[in-house]
Amino acid sequence: MEVTETWYLVLSAVLFSLGAFGLMTRRNPLVMFMCVELMLNAVNLSFVAFANALDDLAGQSAVFFVLVVAAAEVVVGLSIVVAIMRRQPDATVDEFAEMRG
Repeated sequence: MEVTETWYLVLSAVLFSLGAFGLMTRRNPLVMFMCVELMLNAVNLSFVAFANALDDLAGQSAVFFVLVVAAAEVVVGLSIVVAIMRRQPDATVDEFAEMRG
């Protein structure tokens, strides 16, 4: 049985759906952050699958830029989330929206 690009695209769709479902249902900021990263990696998988199917390196270079943006997001976003979670360990995203100052 040969693994084709369709298998990779189906796996990418499943991973993206799991990330979207987790993002919509969970209220913990760290779990939501991981769900966004899962969705980004699912998109990267589909970029690589399309690049392989089309024999083009444009998809793989797009993955490089998505990884750079994801790394910047991790640095800034995770530091903010950890700083807030240190002050309020049981904080939810709904409480983040109410914070002022």
